[in-house]
Amino acid sequence: MVKILFVCHGNICRSPMAEFVMKALVKEAGKENDFLIESAATSTEEIGNDIHYGTRQILNQKNIPFSKRRARQITKDDYNLYDYLIAMDEENIYFMERKWNNDPANKIKLLLEFAGKSRSIADPWYTGNFEKTYEDVFDGCTALLKKLT
Repeated sequence: MVKILFVCHGNICRSPMAEFVMKALVKEAGKENDFLIESAATSTEEIGNDIHYGTRQILNQKNIPFSKRRARQITKDDYNLYDYLIAMDEENIYFMERKWNNDPANKIKLLLEFAGKSRSIADPWYTGNFEKTYEDVFDGCTALLKKLT
């Protein structure tokens, strides 16, 4: 089983969007039993909160199923549990490396790296552009699934 943890700042916008997009892609490919896919935050700011309404709205528009959830922060144990620790931006990587002792097993990656892009996914909390974030998340998740299957 391939275990993936998507990570962003608050775990209410980008990382849960990636979590549910990836789950939908995996299900569509008939591989849902081969993956564990979850998401978490680097910060404590949104702990316990559900998905941002903008993320829920774009997932609904794209017919991506999602469920009610509670934001959580990454833990020390996550490093050993997951095979892939997928960040949305460079700031996420900075905090992930601090938490996990500089990534000795080289598990931390930017999502868009899998799509051949060396840039971050903009945080729609600040930009308000959930459509652009969705496009980037979809591209990254599609490329990641292609790499893993």
